[in-house]
Amino acid sequence: MLCQACQKNPATVHLTHIINYEQSVQHLCEQCAREKGEFDFGASPPFSIQNLLTGLMNMEAPLKEQLVYQDKLQCEGCGLTYAQFGQIGRFGCSECYTVFSNRLLPLMRRIHGSAQHVGKIPARAGGVVRLRRSIDELRRQLKELVSREEFEEAAVIRDKIRSLEEGGEKGDA
Repeated sequence: MLCQACQKNPATVHLTHIINYEQSVQHLCEQCAREKGEFDFGASPPFSIQNLLTGLMNMEAPLKEQLVYQDKLQCEGCGLTYAQFGQIGRFGCSECYTVFSNRLLPLMRRIHGSAQHVGKIPARAGGVVRLRRSIDELRRQLKELVSREEFEEAAVIRDKIRSLEEGGEKGDA
């Protein structure tokens, strides 16, 4: 297939644009695609983790607020600014975690779904961890039931929590 723009070179770039549910396809050679500005075939990769993180970090606030906030926020330990972190994708020192923590928590929630690491439970030592997690989940359900004033169901959950706690204490001794 020949390039649709120059009709000379073979088409090696195939672009599909979908705008307002209408699809248009273009078949171009590298040179015509470069001239149209669709792709940069230079040395830098088109996708990088830094670009992904920068895009995710810049989704929160309007552009004016971001620029003001990013310019002012700077680590006292290494001098790294939040904008520089967005460009390079890594911190300069351990103090950066504390300085940028209020911006990192929403970022971690968006990327991982939670700001707290849960991880896997080891098979040998997992009994205690599983018990704690199930008790925590039951306590969360209990609070929710009490807030909705569903006291009978809350009493059942409360009894389950007590029995699990008593069983866990016997198992620990």
